[in-house]
Amino acid sequence: MNDYPKLAKFAIEEYVKTGKKIEVPKNLPKEMLETKAGIFVSIHKLTQADTQKNTNGELRGCIGTFLPTKKNIAQEIIDNAVSVCSSDLRFAPITEEELSDLEISVDVLSEPEPIQGLSNLDPKKYGVIVKSHNGKTGLLLPDLPDVDTPEMQVGIARQKAGISPNESIYLYRFEVERHK
Repeated sequence: MNDYPKLAKFAIEEYVKTGKKIEVPKNLPKEMLETKAGIFVSIHKLTQADTQKNTNGELRGCIGTFLPTKKNIAQEIIDNAVSVCSSDLRFAPITEEELSDLEISVDVLSEPEPIQGLSNLDPKKYGVIVKSHNGKTGLLLPDLPDVDTPEMQVGIARQKAGISPNESIYLYRFEVERHK
């Protein structure tokens, strides 16, 4: 596990155990302290079978920002780690009993770029952002299990945002650097 998921894991563990958000540690790599980026923190709950099969396990939470909102990557990771363990509305908050069964990944997003259509997407390489004319926005990270086509990727992002299939949208793509 590299420094990105280690920091997220530490932030999650401290928040679940104490209810307090950690400060940014001083001993982090320079790029985490001096660079800004959108960050997604994902939590999967691993079972013994997942560990033996080397699979990701069941999604337990995923929250992030597609553009930077904090002064550096480290602060973005900490804030999103706290949010994902306590505020992902799809799941109950993480409990202390679950902490040992969690796998945490951190995705660092490139700046989103506008695209003209589905032919500019590859769901294994690019994440997608869909935005309606009235501001509803949905995002789907790249390289997710069972998301094999741009149509499927955009459809899921539309659904997440509450954008109907016949509503016109703006499309953006981005790449991620995934840390596990």
